Amino acid sequence: MEVTFIIVIFLIGFIGSFISGMVGIGGSIIKYPMLLYIPPIFGLAAFSAHEVSGISAVQVFFATIGGVWAYRKGGYLNKTLIVYMGFAILIGSFIGGYGSKLMTENGINFVYGILALIAVVMMFLPKKGLDDIPPDQVKFNKWFAAGLALAVGIGAGIVGAAGAFILVPIMLVVLKIPTRMTIATSLAITFISSIGAMVGKITTGQVEYYSAAIMIVASLIASPLGANAGKKINTKILQWILALLILATSIKIWSDILL
Repeated sequence: MEVTFIIVIFLIGFIGSFISGMVGIGGSIIKYPMLLYIPPIFGLAAFSAHEVSGISAVQVFFATIGGVWAYRKGGYLNKTLIVYMGFAILIGSFIGGYGSKLMTENGINFVYGILALIAVVMMFLPKKGLDDIPPDQVKFNKWFAAGLALAVGIGAGIVGAAGAFILVPIMLVVLKIPTRMTIATSLAITFISSIGAMVGKITTGQVEYYSAAIMIVASLIASPLGANAGKKINTKILQWILALLILATSIKIWSDILL
């Protein structure tokens, strides 16, 4: 049983981190439902929503380090966006991560479902001509971007995510940032966000360390591999992969909440 547990948790971490590195998210959108639903299929004990969000928060911190490292060269990291949105999301994610201790299991899943639903709608909105803008000509409202990041941080901190699954569509649709810059920059912002969520979860005793350690090892191997794969794939395909993943996840979460 012990070996089965290690293999299952490692594969969840590996698959989730590979995809997250490829499409520029911390991976909680994928790993949250995988951790909730896959272990019981193999006869393992089910994690609670608090445990899943705690494991996710720690794991995302390490997954995003690998992704950002892979993207550090190439001019895709927008430093202004990282500073403004990163600081705001750090505050929001700590508030959400700390405050989630007071929420019920269904409350955490409900917040996750709302975030996933917003992300799905935004991912399917048209994003014409975005990728024709040169990296040095990208323009956006800094304080508006920071306000959006604060709101995302609170919601993401609650579910132990770093918020990239909703940050990516916001950057693409609302702020009009080109796809590859969005993917690279969102990983850096997500890394900052994950610090707040992780500290909030650890200080309120919501982290199951053994499982988190297995997920971390898987993340550090898979995330850079995914990021390197993402550089070679057409941006439209990356957007569709992300949109379909978020859609499938939100359908499952909402069916559980409503039924």
